[in-house]
Amino acid sequence: MKIIPLKEGNFSTNKTKDFTLLTGENNATVKGIKMSITPFLIITEKDIIMLDAGIGWKNESGKTVISEILARENIKPESVTKVLLSHLHKDHIETTIVRTENGFEATFPNADIYIQKRELEYAMQNKNSHSFDFDTLEKLISLDQIVWMDEDSGSITDEIYFEVAGGHTPFMQVFWIKDGKETVFYGADDLPQESYLKYHLAYKSDFDGRKAMELRLKWQKEATENHWKILLYHDLDKAILQF
Repeated sequence: MKIIPLKEGNFSTNKTKDFTLLTGENNATVKGIKMSITPFLIITEKDIIMLDAGIGWKNESGKTVISEILARENIKPESVTKVLLSHLHKDHIETTIVRTENGFEATFPNADIYIQKRELEYAMQNKNSHSFDFDTLEKLISLDQIVWMDEDSGSITDEIYFEVAGGHTPFMQVFWIKDGKETVFYGADDLPQESYLKYHLAYKSDFDGRKAMELRLKWQKEATENHWKILLYHDLDKAILQF
């Protein structure tokens, strides 16, 4: 299994969920919550898998950071076979589509895109929330390649297992990918940073902070016993934890 962090950068976000790229010049002065945005590409014997899809941050040339990383790795967007979305907050879905002169199209045209149906229903009931970009979301769900998920847990393939964990959002889902003896765990925003394992807190920014905290304790124990690799979407310094 090959794990490629697709780090778009370190950012600061404010109450209206606007993202500012952190640089050497502004890092000490920009206010707000600081976090990385790091989707992941997982290459197994059977699949090329995207785990969440970032905010579509573009560099000075106008190309997305993610597209440049994929190009450096010699991976074409057409090669991606699955996009697994943990939840539908705007910093996790933007790179699923690309806007064109004629409208928009799928960034990964041959990939099945897995979305938890109840998470979409929750999003649509919160049209005033700054956490969602409904223009992107409505374009995303109109794509032909969506696989709607409505079970609480199960196997997508014999390599990929999911579970609706809740916590950060009511129906956020987490994923395990197994290839041979190696297990990768992606806890998304229930376990976004290494510090969440050091300080056992219930965060007010979560829909159910206590549940997320309890899940982290459970996952930390299982990761230690089974030597998981944990992927960290929002950690400023570290993308992968090896247990």
